[in-house]
Amino acid sequence: MPRCRPLGFSFVAPLAGIIAVLALLAGCAPPAREAPGPAADRLVLAAANYAALPGWAADSHGEALVALVRSCAKILPQPDTRPMGGAIPGTMADWKPACEAAGGLDVTDHEAARRYFETWFRPYAASNNGAPEGLFTGYFEPELKGAFAPADGYAVALYAKPPDLVTVDLGAFREALRGQRVAGRVDDGRLVPYPTRAEIDTGALAGKRLELVWVTDAVDAFFLHIQGSGRVVFEDGDVRRIGYAATNGHVYHAIGRTLLERGELPRENVSMQSIRAWLARNPGKAAALMRENRSYVFFRWLDESTSDLGPLGAQGVPLSARRSLAVDRRFVPLGTPIWLVASAPDPDPTWSDWRLRRLVVAQDTGGAIRGPVRGDLFWGSSARAAEVAGRMKHTGRYYLLLPRSLEVVAPGG
Repeated sequence: MPRCRPLGFSFVAPLAGIIAVLALLAGCAPPAREAPGPAADRLVLAAANYAALPGWAADSHGEALVALVRSCAKILPQPDTRPMGGAIPGTMADWKPACEAAGGLDVTDHEAARRYFETWFRPYAASNNGAPEGLFTGYFEPELKGAFAPADGYAVALYAKPPDLVTVDLGAFREALRGQRVAGRVDDGRLVPYPTRAEIDTGALAGKRLELVWVTDAVDAFFLHIQGSGRVVFEDGDVRRIGYAATNGHVYHAIGRTLLERGELPRENVSMQSIRAWLARNPGKAAALMRENRSYVFFRWLDESTSDLGPLGAQGVPLSARRSLAVDRRFVPLGTPIWLVASAPDPDPTWSDWRLRRLVVAQDTGGAIRGPVRGDLFWGSSARAAEVAGRMKHTGRYYLLLPRSLEVVAPGG
């Protein structure tokens, strides 16, 4: 910081001298401070009790137990010393006793399931730097018509993961980057960005034999990329599940936000249904708008032995309708039970929203799910699920249920 001695001048001094002195004084003034930017996202936990959880006693806890048992099947084989992940302390060993206790329970006995959660877990109110509310959306499993070869009406390809796509866990190199990933391809010894959606749509992967299946509609394919998994129905009646394999590494961009910024849709009417309607009304602009989302998803066929259980989430377990939540895994470990307090749209758009108070399990993630208090609820595969998920965009809050044996440094606990 510059230090200045007092300066004096006579009022009869030449004007040029006065200007010079004023300039010198200005140079000695302390630099202007920049306005502070928004605080970085940070998960803050406050110890709570079950009496504080709105609607806790009225839930069907056995349904959430089904989802948790699936997550535990992934947790139990892991090394004890492996971190659970997210911003939560502890390792797999801290979670295994609760998982072992869940194995023999009757999931149809909701009262016993409730006692199980109360015995093994303690609730913590989650916030982002003290702000408890966040955005909660919904997703579902779409259904597309498909064929194994391009034909009349089947001209949109869904691609498998390219062999030259490299995904890097940055946390393996820098602790400060834990939970962050990038993807690209190696060119002359350097990792470079992978082709964007626009580049892939216009032939960047042509001739590489990566086409898994051909579907009928580009808009359906685009929304499958957003949902992450779906069902493909073939002309002979065969149905196969397809799921997320990888992403090209580009940041996800919500085209609904673009339509809002351009004044194409009113803020209160941005939903999957309204976006689809806009794309249908503007076929000449649809491709360009969808390509503004540079992120691109690659798929794989899912194991047929679990095809009747639900699509696979990021944890590698079948998702449970209305009980599986996609979270930001930088903050919340997959497998964590969560008490969700939000609201959801009625399947009939003419009816009012209804309260959402239920126990869910973090089992999935997504490019648009960013923040310590942010969730995307899986609603299932039906037309009703699509109607609710497509219009869900509500504020809410949640409580993380963490093992009682886990030492959590949290305000109030």
